[in-house]
Amino acid sequence: MSSTPHDPFYSSPFGPFYRRHTPYMVQPEYRIYEMNKRLQSRTEDSDNLWWDAFATEFFEDDATLTLSFCLEDGPKRYTIGRTLIPRYFSTVFEGGVTDLYYILKHSKESYHNSSITVDCDQCAMVTQHGKPMFTKVCTEGRLTLEFTFDDLMRIKTWHFTIRQYRELVPRSILAMHAQDPQVLDQLSKNITRMGLTNFTLNYLRLCVILEPMQELMSRHKTYNLSPRDCLKTCLFQKWQRMVAPPAEPTRQPTTKRRKRKNSTSSTSNSSAGNNANTTGSKKKTPAANLSLSSQVPGLGAIPNCSLNPGRDGDLCHSTAVTPSGQFKEKH
Repeated sequence: MSSTPHDPFYSSPFGPFYRRHTPYMVQPEYRIYEMNKRLQSRTEDSDNLWWDAFATEFFEDDATLTLSFCLEDGPKRYTIGRTLIPRYFSTVFEGGVTDLYYILKHSKESYHNSSITVDCDQCAMVTQHGKPMFTKVCTEGRLTLEFTFDDLMRIKTWHFTIRQYRELVPRSILAMHAQDPQVLDQLSKNITRMGLTNFTLNYLRLCVILEPMQELMSRHKTYNLSPRDCLKTCLFQKWQRMVAPPAEPTRQPTTKRRKRKNSTSSTSNSSAGNNANTTGSKKKTPAANLSLSSQVPGLGAIPNCSLNPGRDGDLCHSTAVTPSGQFKEKH
């Protein structure tokens, strides 16, 4: 197919001054347009390498893809990582889909420091099915995308919440089999569940088991260990992270303050006040302990915790009973 001046990839033969530039980094939806073009260029011979290159072009290395929908047995939510995203798109075509593209209407964009968020409440995933019968399925929902704000502008998070779906059968096929009740009964049955094929749903259920095993697979691929050794190593490292004490926060060094030299009068006043406090505490302590000893005769030692610090600055001190029956403080 020859390119036209309306094609964004059109290159004029008259030189670079007549070339139309691609509106890159202006509309984030343009990346979805490029994704649709790449999916349309898929062939029957596309292998795992083609799908991995597709995911590398449009998804970040730490990207996540989330699907939320409601089936007959309740709501479902599946989240897969970057290594499982290529297989997800390939399962869509393995279920009988011949064409896949996304339509975004009235999307809202928000720019951040390092990312761009696109929120589209009226998104449609359109799939064209060739088997078991020719059917067009429109899956509608809300699509939220987060792009990295750089030259590659790849997807970091993909969240598609499915609300409803419609399966459209051409009238020509209905008219062709109007006299065959068995075929009409087969045409009246749905070929998808919430717009997803059984291949895709089974893969998402399998991802619940595969996603936690990504660490084992990557370790086996990196170090060429046996599955048992990979499991032992991962469990040991996880146990170390659980047992290791948390790092203590760094404390700021305390600055020493110079003591002021007190005058003679202040020194005498403070010493007088200290003597009064000590004599008061000595008078109060035996009185308090005397009531306890009178209630419990023969008491050897009575722990006593008070808010008044002792001579060494401790809050807790004890009193002991001497053989003569007098009380003596112990610190």
